[in-house]
Amino acid sequence: MKRILIAIAAVSALALILGSCCSKKAEIPVLGWCSVRADDTPESFKEYLQKLKAHGLTGVCVNSSLRDREKIAMAAKAAHEVGLEYHAWLPCMLQGGMLHEWYAVNALGQSADEHPAYVEYYKALDPHSPEVIEWIVKQYTEIAQIPEVDYVQLDYIRYPDVILARGLWDKYGLVMEEEYKPADYCYCDACKADFEATYGRKVADEPSKDAEWAKFRQDIVTNLVNKVCASVHAVGKKVSADVFPGPDSYATWMVRQQWKDWDVDALFPMNYNDFYLEGAAWVGKVTDEEVKAVPGKPVYSGLFICHDWKNKDKVIDPENSGLLPSEIAEAVKGSMDAGAAGICLFTPDSMTQEHWDALKSARGL
Repeated sequence: MKRILIAIAAVSALALILGSCCSKKAEIPVLGWCSVRADDTPESFKEYLQKLKAHGLTGVCVNSSLRDREKIAMAAKAAHEVGLEYHAWLPCMLQGGMLHEWYAVNALGQSADEHPAYVEYYKALDPHSPEVIEWIVKQYTEIAQIPEVDYVQLDYIRYPDVILARGLWDKYGLVMEEEYKPADYCYCDACKADFEATYGRKVADEPSKDAEWAKFRQDIVTNLVNKVCASVHAVGKKVSADVFPGPDSYATWMVRQQWKDWDVDALFPMNYNDFYLEGAAWVGKVTDEEVKAVPGKPVYSGLFICHDWKNKDKVIDPENSGLLPSEIAEAVKGSMDAGAAGICLFTPDSMTQEHWDALKSARGL
């Protein structure tokens, strides 16, 4: 009888443990893209990160230039002291003040440093240039060697938008039913000659209909990414990348990113639904495509947040738009149901208390 009672007690205890484990939801990793303010000190930035962690963030992607190593080291150290994963979020191909011959040339024969497309800072380097590749790889590898940096994060690792997201057409006064020549790169002599050597012919008279010319440039970006990855991995660190959605539905034809071929360790697709004139349900659909494109690799669904959400109906520019608090649950659930490893907020600073409450509820906390 005593043995029976002991056995019953053991089974009951096991049932309680299993019930507790099964009833508790797995925590959804949440990262955020953020910046160090000009007047931040190590103490003030650490205090800022502590507030983000209190809201449930598990990591941060902190913006900096490739040249500002002191700021990166300070921010990374503060993140580790708070207990957050640190991604050094760094612009890659858009760099000002470089050698003129390093810049990409558009279909009109204009250099990006003298005639940037859309906005002044779109000064795009040529990712096919051996000198550019060497310089980029060196910068990311040196930053990866900063002790508290967990990942270097590639941003603007692409050509400029040869076709803008549909929601941006009105902003720039464009109807983009075909590739936009001022933003179609790179037509420098070296790129055209190497294409001819690779494919045994010149670029077609209608370049936008030349599938091999498009692939040639996708492969150029992939080559640069994988060289960065090999060098960073060699020093024991990881690489993440901010990418356009898809890849096939958007990224490959908009910015020449065929990121399913990249050797990165994590992907952060910018699933900014308002840019594509889509509702929150679209986030889950495109995340499903993204996860299936890179089986076994973590995908963090990037969510664009509308800070002034009570006046969203008056907002014309998608870059000031984004998710309402009432849309957070659908975007988060859609992403996670599709197999995302987590989400990333652009930006935590745009989150209102109503957004934070909605996020907490969506995470089941």
